[in-house]
Amino acid sequence: MPNANAFGAESPAVRAHIGVMQEVIQRMTENSRSCKLWCVTIAAAVLVFAGRIDSGDGGYALIALLPAVALGALDAYYLALERGFRASYDAFLGKLQAGELELSDLYAVIPAGSARSWFLGCLGSFSVWLFYGAVAVIAIALWALAAR
Repeated sequence: MPNANAFGAESPAVRAHIGVMQEVIQRMTENSRSCKLWCVTIAAAVLVFAGRIDSGDGGYALIALLPAVALGALDAYYLALERGFRASYDAFLGKLQAGELELSDLYAVIPAGSARSWFLGCLGSFSVWLFYGAVAVIAIALWALAAR
C-alpha cells in the first residue's frame, strides 16, 4: 500500500491526471466552439443559396433551421460533457486538498453526475439559446421577407 504522501499535489501521477482532465475539458470547449462555427458556415451557405433561387416563396431559407437545431443540440451535448468533466475535476481537486485521494481516483476520466440532467440544463443555457436562436430568427426573417 502506498504511503499517504504518494498522492500529494507534487506527485507525478496526480499532475498527469490533472493535465489529462484539463485537456479533456479544453477539447469539449473546442468542440462547442466548432459547432458554432459550422452552424454559421452552413446556415450562411444555405441562405445564400436560397437567395439565388427564383422560386418566389423563400421556403429554402427555412432549411437554415436544420443546422441550427442539429448543431445546437450537439453544442449542448458538448457543453454538458464539459460541465460533467469540470464537476469531476473539481471533485478530484477537493479530494486532493482534503488528503482523501485514493489510487482508484487517478486516471478515472469520466464525467460526474447524470449526463441527461447536464444535457437538459445545457439545452436551456443562455449561450446555446442566444446563438442558435439568433440563427433561427435570421432564417425565419429571411423566409418571411422572401414570402411577401
